Amino acid sequence: MSSNVTLKEIANELGISAMTVSRALNDKNNVDEKTKKRVVSKAHSMGYTPNHVAKSLVSRKTFTIGVVIPEINHAFFSEVISGIEEVTYKRNYQLFLTNSAEKHEREKSSINALQSKRVDGILISCAETASDIDFYERIIKNGLPFVFFDRCIEGIGASCVSVNDYESSKIITEHLIGHGYESIAHLSGPDNMTLARNRKRGYIDALMMHDLLFQESLIVESGFNETGGYNAMKKLLERTADNPPRAVFALNDPAAFGAMKAIRESGQSIPDDIAVVGFSDDVRSELISCPLTTVRQPAFDIGKTAAKKLIDTIDNSEEPTETIKLKNEIIIRQSCGCAPGVSL
Repeated sequence: MSSNVTLKEIANELGISAMTVSRALNDKNNVDEKTKKRVVSKAHSMGYTPNHVAKSLVSRKTFTIGVVIPEINHAFFSEVISGIEEVTYKRNYQLFLTNSAEKHEREKSSINALQSKRVDGILISCAETASDIDFYERIIKNGLPFVFFDRCIEGIGASCVSVNDYESSKIITEHLIGHGYESIAHLSGPDNMTLARNRKRGYIDALMMHDLLFQESLIVESGFNETGGYNAMKKLLERTADNPPRAVFALNDPAAFGAMKAIRESGQSIPDDIAVVGFSDDVRSELISCPLTTVRQPAFDIGKTAAKKLIDTIDNSEEPTETIKLKNEIIIRQSCGCAPGVSL
């Protein structure tokens, strides 16, 4: 059978109209389930392939979605993409995946390229250097459906899917405080990012609520990768050579991995000399020599929720803009010097 099987040929085989075949293959409600199954089975046996070009001309949709992530190596984003794909596959959308490599100009170039491909919408987690908020606002105002995930820019007319960064950071800092650590440092992210600001604010508020001295000198910007965490920790150790912190809360797990390397190179041990906690529960966190206490983010569910929200927005111009926060959990491992197990 030719690969160019038409709806009319399927209809002739079944003795029904081509319109009924079209409705059945598009899962419309005005065709009964028995007929749908017959049509799908016959189309499959005949080798029918949908004509997406013709379909897009009718619907004015390309059934494609652009995804922009800030880095390709972070296991968190691999899980997010798996969640996105579960939804897009079921709803017959294809993905164009791009990587900004934490560079805002490259991110803008990726978005412009995705627009030129006429994607129906874009999912994005911002680069750490993201600064041109007007750029995103112009795209959103021009009508392209846009959903942020994880690293969000709130209040500009697009939905955001993330976790409660403030509350989780506060809880994991309080966990350290509750186990006797008083001098706690923070490896932070750039202040232009909501995620980084919220995690730093949770850390600071936890200290203040427990009447511990907040010291600006114990906060060093690291960014989101191992190299940034390593360099920030080295800077912190040099700055506090006479009185190093007893614990460190890193912005995310890759930054924590870099910090742990710097601590070991300085001749100190983890957690006996300096405890370390992270954020995200990278797949490596429980495999390293001193397993990392961290905040587990539901990466797969973030991807699913963001993809569903975007497609709902594509399908319905009246879909409300939302900020959706998914629940985290604190995973206790060896790096904080506490008994392992799952908390909160």
